[in-house]
Amino acid sequence: MLNIQRSSNGRVVFSLSGRIEIEDVAELQRLLSLEAAGRNIVFDLKDVTLIDRDAVKFLARCEEEKVKLENCPAYIREWIDADRGRNKQER
Repeated sequence: MLNIQRSSNGRVVFSLSGRIEIEDVAELQRLLSLEAAGRNIVFDLKDVTLIDRDAVKFLARCEEEKVKLENCPAYIREWIDADRGRNKQER
């Protein structure tokens, strides 16, 4: 289960904790769509314990769209980088 906390102080920070699974991606996309264009948005992944492949792809896309990933666990960073490498080879 994913818990999401939103805070704002010059930038919008979504603190995520728990598991990020495919079912959670739609909710995260919805929350992003509610933010004003041009806002500085951050996902704080410090308390993420598990993530599935669809969530990795989503986070990679978010980062490409200038969403900052803070406190990203090393295993998630490795998966995002590996996913990017696969996508470049497919192009």
